[in-house]
Amino acid sequence: MKARLFPILGCLAGLAAHPALAEEASSLVDGDAFRACVVALTEEARAAGISESVIEEVLGDVEPVERVIELDRQQPEFTQTFAGYYNRRVTTERVQRGRAMLAEHRDLLEDIQRRTGVPPHYLVAFWGLETNFGSYFGNIPVPASLTTLACDERRGRFFASELMAALRIVDAGDIPPDDMVGSWAGAMGHVQFMPSVFLRYAVDADGDGRRDLWGSVPDAMASAANFLRGIGWQPGLRWGREVRLPDGFDYALAGRDQRRPLSDWVDLGVTDAFGRALPRLDLRAALLVPSGHDGPAFLAYDNFDVIMRWNRSEFYALSVGRLADEIAGASPLRQPPPADSLRIAREDVKRLQRDLASLGFDAGEPDGIFGPASRSALSRFQRQHGMVADGHLDGEALEAVRSAAAADGTDAS
Repeated sequence: MKARLFPILGCLAGLAAHPALAEEASSLVDGDAFRACVVALTEEARAAGISESVIEEVLGDVEPVERVIELDRQQPEFTQTFAGYYNRRVTTERVQRGRAMLAEHRDLLEDIQRRTGVPPHYLVAFWGLETNFGSYFGNIPVPASLTTLACDERRGRFFASELMAALRIVDAGDIPPDDMVGSWAGAMGHVQFMPSVFLRYAVDADGDGRRDLWGSVPDAMASAANFLRGIGWQPGLRWGREVRLPDGFDYALAGRDQRRPLSDWVDLGVTDAFGRALPRLDLRAALLVPSGHDGPAFLAYDNFDVIMRWNRSEFYALSVGRLADEIAGASPLRQPPPADSLRIAREDVKRLQRDLASLGFDAGEPDGIFGPASRSALSRFQRQHGMVADGHLDGEALEAVRSAAAADGTDAS
């Protein structure tokens, strides 16, 4: 994959024709185009009011980080299964350590809950999933990684904005630039805030005059709670719960886009995971079956959507919710996800999407990403062909669609 430099400012629009724009990432180290991009970023920082000393310290001799471009370009060869994702994250060891962290920091976390309404076990769950309770923050210099990404065409404007936020953090004295390390994409500290989120939501909870999300657990936990409350966390409401579905349940009702009153789910025979009646609370919920009809089922409440504003992955949000439950003392899932099933290659997903479309089931762009549109299309196909219409992609579903397309003479092979 060629890594091309993105023209950050209008005055650099002519860079699009520069020969260096077609070079490999490794050629950026001494590339004229990269240096011109840094000049543009420097002017943008000046216009934003960043001090000259910080601009010089951070951008004066910055070099691109080749590995960052490589990581940004990577796409997984196979689709991720819920079993594979969940079983690596919600582990007995992580639950036990989470309970220990909850006990160790209980006074701090309960004080934060009184001020924000976010319960301690949720904060510890986010902490556990983001950095394994502070065990690993990432080791890439954030200013250099953001500069590299800001000078790449793929998402240059987004990362230029994040770089300006990082410069403001340094300018405010929260952390020296050499200590600002994080993930390749710029996420930082105990709870992996992007710089823009840091600027808006980070707080100095320990009163030392700095918002230190690397070295201060109080700052990190209070900032996480402040962020969650700021993006809509509803105090007193759980994320959702594992549930049990009745025999013959219509799985076409599943999906985040099919939220309905909790009383409707009760009327449909949905119970809690132990078979007990659900409370008839005045709230709406969506049914999720991430492993299909052979795996666990969940009702997701409004706070589930808040978790997804932190990370837009259903698997992540389910893992946070369940890890929080178990840290608070809940038992493991009553219906665990099935053993990690056959992973589907992205090229096979693309073919599935094309086959579904050829059969009259619009699965969206054939991009190899099995998202809501593809899931809905597969569910409609399954229903029409007498299968359990759970929209779950596995080997059986893949083969059924292929066979139907071949029989119809419309297969995409």
